[in-house]
Amino acid sequence: MADFPTNKSRSDAETASRYAKNYDPASIEPRWYGEWTRRGYFHADAQAPKAPFAIVIPPPNVTGALHMGHALGCTIEDIFTRWKRMAAYNAMWLPGTDHAGIATQMVVERKLRESEGKSRHDIGREEFVKRVWTWRQQSGDQILEQLKRLGCSLDWERLKFTMEPAYSEAVIEAFVTLHEEGLIYRAERLINWCVSCRTALSDLEVDYEEGKQAELYSFAYPLLDGSGEIVVATTRPETMLGDTAVAVHPDDPRHQAKIGRKIQNPLTGYFFNVIADPILVDPEFGSGAVKVTPAHDPNDFEAGQRNGLTNISILDEAGVVTAVGGPFAGLDRFAARKAVKARLKELGLERGSTPHVHAVGRCQRCETVVEPMLSTQWFVKMEPLAKPAIEAVEQGKTRFVPESWSKTYFHWMRNIRDWCISRQLWWGHRIPAWTCGGCGKITVARQTPSACVHCGDTRLKQDDDVLDTWFSSWLWPFATLGWPKETRELKTFYPTSVLDTGYDILFFWVARMMMAGLHFMKKVPFRTVYLHTMVTDEKGDKMSKVKGNTIDPLVVIDKYGADALRFALAWLATHAAQGRNIKFSMSNVEDARRFATKIWNASRFALMNLEGFDAERFADRVADGPDRAELDLPERWILSRVQRAIEAVDEALEDYRISDAAQAAYHFVWNELCDWYIELAKAALAREGADVELRWKVQGALVTALEAAMRLLHPFMPFLTEEIWQHLPKSSGVPQSIMITLYPVRDLRFVDDASEGSMALVQRVIVALRTLRAEKNIAPSARVTVILTVGDDYKKTILEGYREIVAEQGRCSAVRVRRAGSTTVVPQLFGPVATALAGDIEVVVPLEGLVDPAAERAKLAKEREKVLSDRDWLSRKLGNPKFVANAKAEAVEKDRAKLLELDAALIQLEAAIVRLGG
Repeated sequence: MADFPTNKSRSDAETASRYAKNYDPASIEPRWYGEWTRRGYFHADAQAPKAPFAIVIPPPNVTGALHMGHALGCTIEDIFTRWKRMAAYNAMWLPGTDHAGIATQMVVERKLRESEGKSRHDIGREEFVKRVWTWRQQSGDQILEQLKRLGCSLDWERLKFTMEPAYSEAVIEAFVTLHEEGLIYRAERLINWCVSCRTALSDLEVDYEEGKQAELYSFAYPLLDGSGEIVVATTRPETMLGDTAVAVHPDDPRHQAKIGRKIQNPLTGYFFNVIADPILVDPEFGSGAVKVTPAHDPNDFEAGQRNGLTNISILDEAGVVTAVGGPFAGLDRFAARKAVKARLKELGLERGSTPHVHAVGRCQRCETVVEPMLSTQWFVKMEPLAKPAIEAVEQGKTRFVPESWSKTYFHWMRNIRDWCISRQLWWGHRIPAWTCGGCGKITVARQTPSACVHCGDTRLKQDDDVLDTWFSSWLWPFATLGWPKETRELKTFYPTSVLDTGYDILFFWVARMMMAGLHFMKKVPFRTVYLHTMVTDEKGDKMSKVKGNTIDPLVVIDKYGADALRFALAWLATHAAQGRNIKFSMSNVEDARRFATKIWNASRFALMNLEGFDAERFADRVADGPDRAELDLPERWILSRVQRAIEAVDEALEDYRISDAAQAAYHFVWNELCDWYIELAKAALAREGADVELRWKVQGALVTALEAAMRLLHPFMPFLTEEIWQHLPKSSGVPQSIMITLYPVRDLRFVDDASEGSMALVQRVIVALRTLRAEKNIAPSARVTVILTVGDDYKKTILEGYREIVAEQGRCSAVRVRRAGSTTVVPQLFGPVATALAGDIEVVVPLEGLVDPAAERAKLAKEREKVLSDRDWLSRKLGNPKFVANAKAEAVEKDRAKLLELDAALIQLEAAIVRLGG
């Protein structure tokens, strides 16, 4: 590993040999991550006296591999954690993984089929669960290793897994407590059923495909008394095998006489009635009659409850028609649909069809069309839990960033439905409920009971179902800290400080954690919820393997380094905070890598020019500010700009404006430190006769600015900044790693408005001078004379005092400064010149011997024609009374100001042409 900090300076040759010429993240990143881990820098001591800052990672599935969504979220979380750790907080970022019930079971089942040609039923539940644990131990922590590649400073000593014994204890405690409180119940309800995964799904686990084209199929039910028929329409004709009524509106004159009449299902022979239901039926839609299938439609189920209808379930768990379907038994649901239509047509009962657009629910996991099924399941009563969670956000105990998400949160919470928490799987937390073989009643217990609590019978059978994965995840912020035990960790780190997660699991996870935290802990689980959006490809399309537009973060890290990926994501995070998807392109990473290279090269220049520098001595000299140290303008300026950057970055992070923080750090490092100060330092150190005192000032300012920049950037680019920081000379007593030093704090002693103003004036002149050189194609080696005409003595004094800087940066042989209106004759002004304005300062470069006069005249004449054209157009526009009367006042003023600018430019161009002999 690199040397630890020292206040001793190295010779240039020694530094060159120890600091690589090229930035190579592959040799730096694994070395530093191993060092940080070995030294325990990621671990937070629950007994530490410092103020706590806690984040829990949204636990990735054990089946998962790192994708761009993970990379964005974990980069954001690591930025906050590293920043707060350096700000002297007891920063704890808790890692862990989720057992991912359906996903993990599907993976292991597939491997079982491929390797042994068997199903889970062939080997039995106990053996299958053993196989899942084996798979998890061998492959389930892959994503954790990938997070290390990204540089995540997770507290690995606190690693949790939602199926580990301590966590399972918390899950069982939550279930039993809610059951004892009457908030968990078992009932036969219509639920979402996936015929592929063979399990119940909560409402949130169903994705709706909007705008799906379908057929609204009409058929007739003959009335049993032969008095006529009643026509109904459906998109699912096969469900008529389970119809137990036809409903009409009681006020519909077309059907009032039919209410109470009997119908015999022509395909199954079942008898049922025509009923009146004003809630279910819209008399304006279709025939005004609705077939009622309580066991296969949620609205029909409610109607069945209201009217005491029989529930006839026609499908089994695989979506195959059961024996109640008579001649259609054994057919898949979609095959049955065709067969039912064919039979109704044969019977002369078909009444046509029309196109129909509707939403089709699909299983979020496998995309199979979801079937509403009547089933006995376990549910959580959500309304009593939602009320305190709504009030907590209303009262500001938890806030959302962006705040607009609170409206979405309120809407869902105020319309919440009971949560189906049982799943027909083998992998997961088995429901702690046992059915008695004697009395048939259920015993719910924390430990396996020896006898039925109702009758004492010992013949008990545990429920085969497991709990929804989200039932364990909603306990994550406190179960990971030891609940239900009262631990030191809970006391220190709960409530957590920030939750960062994607907006797509606001209801799945965030809202449920709010409810669980308030119910079990009586406190909100987090103070702030930062919701980021989806990472898409550069066209805005969702990344998917099918489309072939996915970008593997590990491939990016291999090519560009983790720091480049992290900084690119941080730069783009502005879209996440605004609720807009992040359009990710490899060009973003390439730009970030160029930034890393720029930092590396700037640091290498600094380290190559520190011969004789003593950090301790410099620190002593500037302890009372720059005045006592007698620093020159460039040094005063860069140290003041450091303070501005510190303030901008820190304020942005406090406001969760991650992108603004990244951009503020970038602007300081690239535009001010590298593009300006380092260039000024190069010139100063290269001056003939540069004395020890000058070198010392330049070296000190350079090291101070660079060291502060590394600390500012560390949360964003941890590896690069650690490597550079280790090579920089520092005062004694500094910690051994940048990640445990203090984050920069603005030092008002070095905030210098006057120096910043003076430097800004000098910079404007240099920029104007460089622009003139570029426009006139003046050779870089050519030394020019520049004449600066200023309007007041203050600016004249500044520019005269720093003409050496202008000369060095503008490649000038002479710099003359004069007052506007001066009668002193300047012969060079009567020949060909190039002119520009630096604010109100006229910058003139005599062109004699530097350019071809004829070519320059032609160029200026062309520019003059364009300015004349623009001026004439704008004059006509402002001369139009209708425009002046109807346009906004600010628009008119803007155009008038532009006209004055064009007039001034025209005068300059004509004067330049005259000077060239035109």
